[in-house]
Amino acid sequence: MADTTFETRVEQHRGELLAYCYRMLGSVHEAEDLVQDTMLRAWKARERYDERKASIRTWLYRIATNVCLTALEGKQRRPLPSGLGAPSTDPETPLVPAFEVPWLEPFPDDPAERAVRRDGLRLALVAAMQSLPARQRAVWVLREVLEFSAAEVAAQLDTSVASVNSALQRARAGLADVAEVAPPDDPAVRRAVEAYVRAFEAADVTALVELLTEDAILEMPPVPLWFVGRHDYGAFIRRVFAMRGTGWRMVPVSANGQPAVAAYAPDAEGVLRLHTLQVFSVVDGLIAHTVVFQSPAVFAAFKLADTL
Repeated sequence: MADTTFETRVEQHRGELLAYCYRMLGSVHEAEDLVQDTMLRAWKARERYDERKASIRTWLYRIATNVCLTALEGKQRRPLPSGLGAPSTDPETPLVPAFEVPWLEPFPDDPAERAVRRDGLRLALVAAMQSLPARQRAVWVLREVLEFSAAEVAAQLDTSVASVNSALQRARAGLADVAEVAPPDDPAVRRAVEAYVRAFEAADVTALVELLTEDAILEMPPVPLWFVGRHDYGAFIRRVFAMRGTGWRMVPVSANGQPAVAAYAPDAEGVLRLHTLQVFSVVDGLIAHTVVFQSPAVFAAFKLADTL
């Protein structure tokens, strides 16, 4: 096949390959590098590709899987604060970032990438996947999310169908406790997030707390601190307003197939400056989990404006 045709056929899979590498690594920036490596390897091996043996998509995923597994060798897993220790009960705990921890990053949704499957991208699920052995992680994503057959996955991993099925069973067990959440386009989800935004912008902590589940979680990497329950969640939000003032504005975005907002806080001159990216999980019409990211790398990945 002509090189231009090959390049076009390969490039159309870039978006879903990025999502795959992100699920494997938990980092958008590392995933971008690995996709680029995958594309380069595919280009160099283009003369050896035989479409009679596998579709170009299956072939690319074999390359990407090997690239990811190599990248994961000897790496620390990427956690959220709730995966590292017990929750705090003191809203006045000093906010000291732990930059040495390779924190899990959020994944920016791109509406133009219609080929990207949003299932298997939820933050809590990706965080849980980081605790699985790398090959189990690959098997689960390839089988459960991307729906490759057991035989295709066995070929991609140079193993047997029996080994793939065994790894999938263990991976399912490891992810069994990850709660389901409603999709962002669910009307109840939209109402809950819109009400949360109104309450936050009004600095109405009482109204905000009423929108939370009883065991709602709030965490904020790179600070290794998290809270659970309405009372402690609300107490920390009161501290935020005491420290940063009121008059915040929130701009809707989307991350990991979940509703999210870019939060802007006023500075001393009243200029609204980018403060955090907040990603929500909604269960039964209430906010169940909020992950608050404050990282220049995350802001850059989402192309967020510095000021409003």
